[in-house]
Amino acid sequence: MKTMTSPRQLDLPTGYTDLLEGLKQDVRAARTTALRIINTQLIELYWSIGAAVRAQQQAQGWGSRVIKRLSEDLRAEFPDMTGLSPRNIQYMTTFAGAWAEGPIAQQGVAQLPWGHVTILLDKLKDQTSRARYAAAAVEHGWSRNVLLNMIMNRTLERTGAAPSNFVQRLVGPGTELTQQIAKDPYSFEFLGLSGEVAERDLENALTTRITETLRELGPGFSFVGRQVHFDVDGDDFYVDLLFFHIEQSRFNCTKGLRRLGEQFALAA
Repeated sequence: MKTMTSPRQLDLPTGYTDLLEGLKQDVRAARTTALRIINTQLIELYWSIGAAVRAQQQAQGWGSRVIKRLSEDLRAEFPDMTGLSPRNIQYMTTFAGAWAEGPIAQQGVAQLPWGHVTILLDKLKDQTSRARYAAAAVEHGWSRNVLLNMIMNRTLERTGAAPSNFVQRLVGPGTELTQQIAKDPYSFEFLGLSGEVAERDLENALTTRITETLRELGPGFSFVGRQVHFDVDGDDFYVDLLFFHIEQSRFNCTKGLRRLGEQFALAA
């Protein structure tokens, strides 16, 4: 009988390991490029919406009520895109006014997630400073929190740093900025993936938290529910988390906002 050889037991040819590492890098680079393109398309869309609305505001005096109606009509057509809220459309108009010189895709800010852009708009009033911090965030791969801290500490003003041309410093793989672009809910909504992705992420998050909680409680516990109602002599009580101990055949729950270790038992 011929013995089957597992792929892991093959004698690898010369150069296989180098080829594998090179292909891994190619995959990572392709993913980063794809994420950057999607994000830039989203920023371009927001800029074009803002520019169109801004033009109508200047020509016809559009106010908040018209923008609210516009938001409702757009969200009716694209229900997955929460980025089309009235508040976000107002941000878009401010964005288009701040970066009035197009095309926006050729500017550093187009490589940043929308959350970064709103921070630049909220925290900086000078357009030169906005452009400098946008370029620095791209160059150094700053996350949103790092960008905010840099702005609040006036880092570029104090150091006099002049970031290099962003075109020569595209967002690279492995940076915090790239990770945030990959998880940006606006990008998922833009692609019509928000429902599926959000459901999967929520399921994973809940499963992880429940697993961690059960491990803290010890063996034999199963999760029953949260904010479970009890009627005790006509009084209403709600327990934060309710568990059932399989071996002891009784319920255990946490009270108020106390730690999980402070539990009391209820007879089953």
